[in-house]
Amino acid sequence: MDKPYKVEWTKRSLLNAISIKHYLIQKFTINEVTKFEGLLRQFELTVSNFPTLYPESKSQKQLRRAVIHKNTTVYYIFDKDKVTVIAMKDNRKEKADS
Repeated sequence: MDKPYKVEWTKRSLLNAISIKHYLIQKFTINEVTKFEGLLRQFELTVSNFPTLYPESKSQKQLRRAVIHKNTTVYYIFDKDKVTVIAMKDNRKEKADS
């Protein structure tokens, strides 16, 4: 197996993750927050070893979309030596805000 890719988070993606975490703290229990953090760690591990696992966007060929939970989607790109997480979306929160 090749050397794992380095995973970098943009400022936007970190702010998205913090926002989701705050939402979980307000609406749910610490157990859900812990599960969310575990999902992020598992996503990092998976994408660092298999960056082509998740499908490419039809409109933006470099962008990939990973649904790490039915309520959480991660968008990322990768090149020859790193994976860059561009943004995260909490699908549940957006439906609740509508």
